Amino acid sequence: MKKNVGKVDKWIRIVLGIILLSLIFLIDSNLRWLGLIGVVPLITGLINFCPLYALLGKSTNMNN
Repeated sequence: MKKNVGKVDKWIRIVLGIILLSLIFLIDSNLRWLGLIGVVPLITGLINFCPLYALLGKSTNMNN
C-alpha cells in the first residue's frame, strides 16, 4: 500500500472525519447516524492511503 495522501490532505481528512463523527452526538434525529460517514475520511487520513485515489491514479503525496 503506497502512501497517496499528502500532509495537508491528511489533516483535512482527519478534521472532517472528526466533525462528521461529532454529528452523532449533536443531532437528535435519525439523521445523526449519517455522521458515521466520518469514519472514511478519518481512517484514510490516519493511514495516508485513499483507495479512490489509487483507482484514479492520483496522489497528493509529494514524497513520491
